[in-house]
Amino acid sequence: MSRSAGNALGVYVSIPFCRSKCTYCNFASGVYPVAEHARYVERVIADLTGARAWAQSVGAELPQRVDTVYLGGGTPSLLAPDLVMRLFAALRGEFDLDADAEITMECAPGQLAAATLEAMAAAGVNRASLGVQSFVDSEAHASGRLHNRAAVEADLRRLRAAGISNLNLDLIAGLARQTLDSWEESLDALLASEVPHASIYMLEVDEDSRLGREMLKGGARYHAELVPGEDAIVKMYERAIERLESAGLRQYEISNFARSGMESRHNLRYWQRRPYLGVGLDASSMLRDSAVAACTSIGRESGAKRECGDLSSISQGTRNEWGTVGSVLRATTTEDLRVYLDGAEAVEMEWLARERQHEEAWFLGLRTNAGVDVAELRTEFGSSLVEASIRTAKRLAEDELLIFDGERARLTARGRLISNEVFQEFLLPENAETRHAT
Repeated sequence: MSRSAGNALGVYVSIPFCRSKCTYCNFASGVYPVAEHARYVERVIADLTGARAWAQSVGAELPQRVDTVYLGGGTPSLLAPDLVMRLFAALRGEFDLDADAEITMECAPGQLAAATLEAMAAAGVNRASLGVQSFVDSEAHASGRLHNRAAVEADLRRLRAAGISNLNLDLIAGLARQTLDSWEESLDALLASEVPHASIYMLEVDEDSRLGREMLKGGARYHAELVPGEDAIVKMYERAIERLESAGLRQYEISNFARSGMESRHNLRYWQRRPYLGVGLDASSMLRDSAVAACTSIGRESGAKRECGDLSSISQGTRNEWGTVGSVLRATTTEDLRVYLDGAEAVEMEWLARERQHEEAWFLGLRTNAGVDVAELRTEFGSSLVEASIRTAKRLAEDELLIFDGERARLTARGRLISNEVFQEFLLPENAETRHAT
């Protein structure tokens, strides 16, 4: 699917509330009073209703049509039923949701009230993602999860009974107490669940999680000393690929696996650089310059070139068959809940020049098994900018980190294991020193 397909938007809504903070979690989420939920939803609704005016004020296009919605967190399933309904009413009041829009809500096993599930189904939620992480109870509890395997299985039955059968389960390779044998047990349970989608993550060790900080300083809190070694984690990840592939869940992105046609449409838009609006705490948006977006969308839909005029005041782009490649806006809201609830305009924004867009096209595209189509990049960015990256791709292919036939570049199995290092190779020198591709 092309980035311009139907000129549609994805909407991400961040719900940061949790009943407990997992030791490995590096997201902007936490344990907050239930009394804050209503106030938070009101602020999110205000952001939704004000999104069009905001986009217009910064010169960004905000499509009216929405084809994917994703409620992530945190634990969106903790919201009371009336808050779920108010949130979706606001969303439908501001945007035109496709009849077949993919609408996903993240749920924590064992924390989905019957009334909330009923509200989800009534609101049109048709996809759910459960943060299982491990089907082995001792591993789940050691990492701060509150559920057990029985709760996961019960929630899967309840979701299906409510008509929500497009289901994803998350697992993490590298949790404390995890072994190769216990990993097989989790994989057995995942496959036995017959879900159409699974996400397999390798444990991230960084300063943004309690477990990561403890491991970096060599401590023992949060069972840090029981985290498996890097080689064992790699074996777990490789074993997951093997077993899921053989069961019909084919890898389509570094961490994501699906049966044919069941890929996450919302997550695909991130990697394909299609527009999305993020609202709520620490939510990110990617929108295109309104003048350029209007020109390119009309040109593509009509199949004819359209003269866009002089866009130099808003873009340092290059001409292609559709007009001028304009800037891309990336915006992120604050991760401070107090600041957000106080209504402050706490949004960081950056317009990306075409060189930065070109970098993103490589490292986001390479996340997917489909890889990067060089001809598409030449059309969008021009040959002069793409040629340097082609030389990089050839060098990485010689190192067996990429498969590159001159037309399309894909990560090898080894390249996926050190993908961040591969992505860094596509950054301009001045950006490689200051940015870490994730």
